[in-house]
Amino acid sequence: MKPVFKAAYCLLLLAAAGCTRDSDSEDSLFILLDEAIKNKPYYDRQKEQQLAEAKQLLHIQSILPVQAYDFNREIAMQYSKYIIDSAIYYTQQSRNIAAEMNRPALVAEADLRLAHLYSTAGMYIEAKKILFAIDRQELPPSLLPLYFETCSNFYGYYGQSNNQAINIRLNIAYRDSLLAVLDTTLLSYKIHHAVKLFHSGQLETAEPYLLEILNQVPGGSPDYAMVAYLLGKVYSRQAKTGLQRKYFALSAITDIQNALKDQDALQNLAMSYYESGDMERAYTYMKSAMDDIDFGKIRFRVIELASLYSAVNTAYFTKAMQQKKELQRYFLLISLLVFFLIISIFYVYRQMRRVSKIKKELSKTNLKLTELNQNISQANEKLHKMNAQLSDANHIKEEYIAQFFDICSGYIDKLDTYRKMLHKKAAGNQHEELFKMLKSTTPVDEERKKLYETFDTVFLNLYPSFVEEFNALLASEEKVMLKQGERLNTELRIFALIRLGITDSVKIAGFLRYSLSTIYNYRTKARNSAVVSRDAFEEMVMGIGNIQEKK
Repeated sequence: MKPVFKAAYCLLLLAAAGCTRDSDSEDSLFILLDEAIKNKPYYDRQKEQQLAEAKQLLHIQSILPVQAYDFNREIAMQYSKYIIDSAIYYTQQSRNIAAEMNRPALVAEADLRLAHLYSTAGMYIEAKKILFAIDRQELPPSLLPLYFETCSNFYGYYGQSNNQAINIRLNIAYRDSLLAVLDTTLLSYKIHHAVKLFHSGQLETAEPYLLEILNQVPGGSPDYAMVAYLLGKVYSRQAKTGLQRKYFALSAITDIQNALKDQDALQNLAMSYYESGDMERAYTYMKSAMDDIDFGKIRFRVIELASLYSAVNTAYFTKAMQQKKELQRYFLLISLLVFFLIISIFYVYRQMRRVSKIKKELSKTNLKLTELNQNISQANEKLHKMNAQLSDANHIKEEYIAQFFDICSGYIDKLDTYRKMLHKKAAGNQHEELFKMLKSTTPVDEERKKLYETFDTVFLNLYPSFVEEFNALLASEEKVMLKQGERLNTELRIFALIRLGITDSVKIAGFLRYSLSTIYNYRTKARNSAVVSRDAFEEMVMGIGNIQEKK
């Protein structure tokens, strides 16, 4: 994703994360997660492009050995949470270069990074061999943090694979050693300290500590994903399901956008839904996590997740088969109900024909009574008989009509009950498009106003000097004057979107809900009012307030 588009996407993500107390906002966050999972190939292509650009540096003529070392190390670090095997290859290349230069410190650094990669790849024998060959006393002070972190990770991963208490104790001991040598102002120290608080059960201390760190790290960065993941673990331990899922989702979205395959948030999210019985989401997230682990060749997680994936997969398909059987049973029941309904209608129709026939016979009898006045006694007797028949016929009509409506009413109730049940099942098991059609949203105008306010606030947080620098490009009499209470107006929002890289007037018009001609007029007017070249005006707007990369 281009940096400006990724920044805009992160703004929406942070806006969703900041208001996930409402169910609609929480649904929006998981819609973003589902979209991110669907777009993983796109993020992978962006990662491959970045790696290809980095690899081109290796082909520069007259490259110095120390530069080749740095380039290989940088490529390996980019691969470290993407494809482990490739990270190992480039780390080995950097080690070979360091050995050729006879630079023991660089060789030691490469060995430590190689041991970390071997641990992640599940190659514990190779990792242990490297670590045992390193003399800690000979390491320069600058490599001690990397040494302690590598040892802590090795024993942590190794301990997960064999559940030996000694490895867990060594993992904790080396983490404590790492904290002892790290600068307490560094973000890495804060994250490792938070991990220690979590594993020692100090959840009440860890929660506000992590929330404070989260507000300090840039959104969309791997560090943001890590801190959000740790918050999810804290809330999981505290049985706060909503917050647990929120921060696991934030972590997973950020990791997917950064094409990081060695990430644990999705599988934790999957297990949360598995435990609550939502097999659809559990299966989707667990499968996505397994695909990432398989892609990145992260072998130690394959072992860790194999049984969990098997359980989720079995439960998902078992539930799917149960639902299929239930649908078959309900289909059969509906078919039977329709069959009996048809029979009932046919039966009532026959009875109505009998009533009609009796009425005709009664009419003929009345005519005969009129014509046969001579035999009153016989006519009265016949009349009594016909009245009796008529009474019986009316009783039959009332009886069967009432029975017909009672049956129809019963069938309607049953069908309505079935409809409601199907609707409920559909709401629980359909894909995202069904959720979008079924879920209600707040009024459009209010949401649009909030969106613009959020856009103004976040954009000006990113580019606080945007208005001043934009006005500097305009003639003095044409400078934009904001009204009281305004942060940005329509003209400024148009060029704010251009600053974010959205230069298509059609997209700008769609976002701001203005006509295309209005957008053209604003852009033309600004170019004509510029004190710089008209052709270079918008290019200079896109250069306003460049944000320095945060380390």
